[in-house]
Amino acid sequence: LKTTPPPPSRGKFVITTRSQSLQQHNMRSLTHCRNALPKLRGVSPAAAVAASRVQQRAFAAEKAPATINGKVSQVIGAVVDVQFESALPPILNALEVQGFEHRLVLEVAQHLGENMVRTIAMDGTDGLTRGQKVEDTGAPIKVPVGEETLGRIINIIGEPIDELGPIE
Repeated sequence: LKTTPPPPSRGKFVITTRSQSLQQHNMRSLTHCRNALPKLRGVSPAAAVAASRVQQRAFAAEKAPATINGKVSQVIGAVVDVQFESALPPILNALEVQGFEHRLVLEVAQHLGENMVRTIAMDGTDGLTRGQKVEDTGAPIKVPVGEETLGRIINIIGEPIDELGPIE
């Protein structure tokens, strides 16, 4: 419950329920949408709010992801902790270990705090040592799909392992 100052004709306080507060918030959002986007004046309130959200997402998607580098801090089987000096990569992002004997992809599973993330290795970690460099790919693990992949054998990180060449 939220208390607000009363209108002049009532008592000292007015108690507002959560649903009333959400309705007031939605009305403010709708007013903002209609003022900010004059071309939507004849559109229903739900469509106006949806259109403003779509515009925000499109704007955010245009930003180029900055490369984030880190170092392996701890290895416990398939669980690898990676420490970063700056911002942490989002959960589910793919990280690649640099200078390893084969391509090792890690998926961010948890933010631990103190610029540290916990990841799950998508291949064996034998030979992985503390201090090895790790690079954020800026995206989740991607696996090809479509008619080109029918009848092919693909591993968990999207690489063909059937010795029939690359997937086009």
